[in-house]
Amino acid sequence: MARKKYSSEFKAKVALAAIRGEETTNQIASRFGVHPGQVRQWKRLMLENVTAVFDKSKKKEKEQEALVEELYKKIGQLKVERDFLARKSGLL
Repeated sequence: MARKKYSSEFKAKVALAAIRGEETTNQIASRFGVHPGQVRQWKRLMLENVTAVFDKSKKKEKEQEALVEELYKKIGQLKVERDFLARKSGLL
């Protein structure tokens, strides 16, 4: 039998239900049609990785700043090359 693949959204929904604690793990597993061990695992993973949500936003900001800096360098390089070629061709 092939293993069933669950979407990230589904896993998050199950994990959030477990974190809320309004139902037992067995009730949640029954409601969503998964094994209780899977509910516990997804809950544990979500709790362990909850800070990554905020870390990623900071990481994205740094990546964005690095990209902007790289693009400004490229623009400067292209301007220098354009000016050089313009002088050599006599267009300036």
